Amino acid sequence: MAKTATFAVIHFSVAFSVGYALTGSIVVGSALALIEPAINTVAFYFHELGWKKFEAHKEALQEAFATRV
Repeated sequence: MAKTATFAVIHFSVAFSVGYALTGSIVVGSALALIEPAINTVAFYFHELGWKKFEAHKEALQEAFATRV
């Protein structure tokens, strides 16, 4: 859990730093630090769904080819 917490702190810090560096605004940097990880969390969920479908399809193809030989 500590590793996850420290990664979250780094993630928020990087998002804030990039937003602040690009705009010079603490408000924009803070908003980016909050919004970007939330969007990435949702994107990761769909990424995982896609990989599960890919892996299931890959296994089905391998089984189909295995039965032909």
